[in-house]
Amino acid sequence: MSEGVLTYRGVVYPWQCDHVGHMNVMWYMGKFDEATWQLFFALGLTPSLLRQNARGMAAVDQHIQYKKELLAGDVVSIRSAVLEVRDKSIHFSHDLINDETKAVAASTTITGVHLDTVARRACSLPSDVAERARSFGSAS
Repeated sequence: MSEGVLTYRGVVYPWQCDHVGHMNVMWYMGKFDEATWQLFFALGLTPSLLRQNARGMAAVDQHIQYKKELLAGDVVSIRSAVLEVRDKSIHFSHDLINDETKAVAASTTITGVHLDTVARRACSLPSDVAERARSFGSAS
């Protein structure tokens, strides 16, 4: 994908690395999670909108590919794209990129469901969010 929209910038810290010196898988997940919330914000799913309307988002499916190791000190970014929008869900992707080498270190696709947090059930995305998501980035 890597053309998507920038949703994260950061660095790999030594304390994020495992016993063999590579960034541990839990930190890939954390960086993807931060990018997800930046993506949702860009789509209009802001913290205040979610809180004021008793709404939330939940990941219901995720697939990850680890492609290149990341080491302490690597500067990274994540580019994201919306793949599909349905009434109650958004399917999207993230590419975690080593900014120095331009190599994609890991990719993930996620399906997130919009929730009514009181009823604890899936509900329709706000129409303006769905429309913005349909025109937001694309994967190649």
